[in-house]
Amino acid sequence: MSIDFPDQDKKTLRTAAYGAVSLIAAATGSPQQVTPSAVVALTSATGPIGYVLTAKTKDIDLTGKTVAELADRVLPALTAAVELLGERSPTVVDDFRRTVLLAVETAQGVKPGVTAAETARKITAALDAGSTGDIEAVPAVVDRPELQKTIEEIIDPGIIGLSVRVNDERGAWVGSAGAAELGGSAKPPVDGHIRIGSNTKTFTATMVLQLVAEGRIGLDVPVVDYLPEFGIDGRITVRMLLQQTSGLFNFTGEIYEDGSIVLGVPMPYGPKGNEWLGNRFAAYRPQELVEIALSKPARFEPGTGWSYSNTNYVLARLLIEKVTGRTVNEEMQRLILGPLGMSHTVVPNDAEIAEPHARAYYRHVEDGEQKTVDVTRQNPSWVSAGGDMISTTQDLHIFISALAGGRLLPAELRAEMFTPVATGIPNMDYGLGVFVLTTSDGDTVISHNGASVGHAALMYSTPDGSKTLTGALNCVDDANLTVAAAFQGAQLRLLNEVFCGGQEA
Repeated sequence: MSIDFPDQDKKTLRTAAYGAVSLIAAATGSPQQVTPSAVVALTSATGPIGYVLTAKTKDIDLTGKTVAELADRVLPALTAAVELLGERSPTVVDDFRRTVLLAVETAQGVKPGVTAAETARKITAALDAGSTGDIEAVPAVVDRPELQKTIEEIIDPGIIGLSVRVNDERGAWVGSAGAAELGGSAKPPVDGHIRIGSNTKTFTATMVLQLVAEGRIGLDVPVVDYLPEFGIDGRITVRMLLQQTSGLFNFTGEIYEDGSIVLGVPMPYGPKGNEWLGNRFAAYRPQELVEIALSKPARFEPGTGWSYSNTNYVLARLLIEKVTGRTVNEEMQRLILGPLGMSHTVVPNDAEIAEPHARAYYRHVEDGEQKTVDVTRQNPSWVSAGGDMISTTQDLHIFISALAGGRLLPAELRAEMFTPVATGIPNMDYGLGVFVLTTSDGDTVISHNGASVGHAALMYSTPDGSKTLTGALNCVDDANLTVAAAFQGAQLRLLNEVFCGGQEA
């Protein structure tokens, strides 16, 4: 959809959006420090308003004004902008609101305080005043110094940078610590694009269940009925794919109980790390990955055990495409991204990742010398629906809160998704595309985290979606998974801080 805005309407939108950034920057007392990073959030906007905001401050004069003077100009402009867009499309309103509030969070996160928090609430109120009431409310930005302290303490030699978002009854908090790149001083963008790894599985599982709700897929129907071309064991059902109980060999390789290893597609972790690095822009077809898996013996009889296998989710992707006749990208847009207004989430088809983003690295040995390579650009088709998506902490929050809150699935299918089977991992069982965690105080948390060669993403929610934690890490990865301990420690620290009041596990 495209909208041709008259010049006066463009001016209203720019004044409102860039005025909000200037206003919150003035309220922090350090506009020169915060404005550039916040402007990045505006210039990365997509959709019908993207081309308007990318023009930046062409016809805006907001410099040298006090907070009060800026508020007198900006707050009415925000309301007018929402009213203007509301006449065109509610979806555009939602995109505009999220873009402005993201920029405000980015600016406030650099130097939060009481004045900034109050100004942020006024900006949110001005946006709401122009809304018809159909747009999802975005919580006010709050100051959480204890969380900022926590993420700063998490940064260590294993993690270069970290950005975290928490949404709960107190409002929304976002912060970042560390660096966006090796040797740099700038923090990671608080809502930068990140390769989300195995969080992709939750999106894929959700789409399959949505198609179950539409009557196009049967959860307990054999997969071979939909995908006969692979000759899959007829006992394997759709449920077993999503539940990781099919027993199918993991095409990225398996480690067995006796310590033996059977390799699969070249991947960054393990003996084929250098091969993956030299071939990191190669494109794989999902069918190739399935064929690799099916050329190896199954790990166990269908339904008799649990084993984490990327093969299950590549088959789920092919299943989606087979029954709909559409690409997974198209179905993702129809079923999840479009309805939720998630404009910064993609299933990539190449090596690119949109700005802004923190950088990812890979350490390896070449000719006896240790080297570190920037692998921010990489083609994730080697893992496909096992972990290829790109998103942001804001979009991950929107998704997991909507999923847990019952906005994406009927109640009975949501209950199926969150009903776990035992994995053998303490306090961590698996539903249909989600881990079901038990916290140290006995509460249940829905989760799926993921790592993708120098990037990693966190996604946690209470079962009702009322409290969420999403995060993005950038690090130096290697074939030996040296960073794994630091990554696991960061997960545990944040989980305890947000969902257990800082209790020890």
